[in-house]
Amino acid sequence: MIHQLEAIKERFNEVSQQIMMPEVVSDQKKFMKLSKEYKDLDKIVKQYDSYRKLLSDIEGARDILITEKDEDMRELAKAELDELVPQKEPMEDVLKEMLIPKDPNDSKNVILEIRGGTGGDEAAIFAGDLFRMYQRFCDKMGWRLSLTDYTEGSSGGYKEIIAQIEGEDVYGKLKFESGVHRVQRVPATETQGRIHTSAASVAVLPEAEEVDVDINMNDIRKDTFCSSGAGGQSVNTTYSAVRLTHIPTGLVVQCQDERSQLKNFDKALTVLRSRIYEIELQKHNDAIASQRKSMVGSGDRSDKIRTYNYPQSRVTDHRIGLTIYNLSAVMDGDIDEFIDQLRIAENAERMKEGAAV
Repeated sequence: MIHQLEAIKERFNEVSQQIMMPEVVSDQKKFMKLSKEYKDLDKIVKQYDSYRKLLSDIEGARDILITEKDEDMRELAKAELDELVPQKEPMEDVLKEMLIPKDPNDSKNVILEIRGGTGGDEAAIFAGDLFRMYQRFCDKMGWRLSLTDYTEGSSGGYKEIIAQIEGEDVYGKLKFESGVHRVQRVPATETQGRIHTSAASVAVLPEAEEVDVDINMNDIRKDTFCSSGAGGQSVNTTYSAVRLTHIPTGLVVQCQDERSQLKNFDKALTVLRSRIYEIELQKHNDAIASQRKSMVGSGDRSDKIRTYNYPQSRVTDHRIGLTIYNLSAVMDGDIDEFIDQLRIAENAERMKEGAAV
C-alpha cells in the first residue's frame, strides 16, 4: 500500500507542476482533465500525509519509552501511544478504500429520466412520486435540479420527465437508481380496493462534457416549435421549444422548459450528448462484462431493482436484499441507506477484483 501511495504522491507533484504550465492553461481540454486529476489525487495525498505523521508520532513515542529514563516522560509517551495506536487501523482502512479504482464518472452531474411503464395511469402517477422523491433527496444534498422536458399523465404524474441535476458526486450517488422501480398499492382510480402492481423506469445518465463526446453539429437537425408547458404569455406564441435529432444514431431530444430558444437548445444538446455518451459507455461495459460481474453496477434499465409496497410500508432493494419498513420517509427523499449500502457493495466487488489481479 505504501508503494502505491508514494507513486500517487509523485504523480500529484507532477500534475501540480503541469497544471501551471502556459501550454496547459491555454488548452482547455487538457487543463480540465488535469484539474480533475489534481482534485482526486489531492484528497488521497492529504490523507496519506496525515497517516505518515501518525506513524512518525507513534515511532517517536516508542523511542522515548526505549531511551528515556525519566518516569514522567515515559508516562506521557505511554499516554500518547494509547491515544495514537487505535487511530492507525481506521486510517489505513480509509486509505485502502481510497485506493480502490473509482468510476471516472462518479463526479459528473447527471441527466435523470423517469418514464411510466406498465400500469397505465397508475404508472404515470408513480413516476411523479419517484420524481418528487428525487427532488427531496436533491434538496437535502444541496444539489440543483432543473427540468428539461416532461409529458404529464392524464390522471396526474408524468408519462415521462427529464431533469438535469448538478452538484458534488451526483452520479456517484444516483447511478444505482437506474432500473425498473415497482410499486404495489391500491390506486386512487381503483373502486374495488384491489392492490395493483405498476412500474416506472429510471435512467441516470452521466452528463457528458465536450471533452467526453465530440459531436459534429452537421449531424444534428434542429426543429423549433411552440412550448406546451407552463411559461406565461410566451407559451404557444413563440417558437422557443427545441427538438434536436442526431442523424447518425436517430436519437431525438427536445426541451421546452425555458422561455429562451437558446437556453432550450443548450439544455437539449446536453441531454443529447449524455445519451450518446451512455451508448459508448454501454459498449465499453459490455466489452468488459465477462471480466467484471458487479451485483450493483450494471444499471440495466430492464432490471427490477426495487419494490415499494404501500400496504406493508415496505421498500425492498432486490440487488442487495435490503428492506426498510418506513416507506413514507423513503418517498420523502430518505434514500441514503439504500445508496450507502449499494456503494459499500460496489466497493466490496472492486476490492475482490483488486485481490484477484
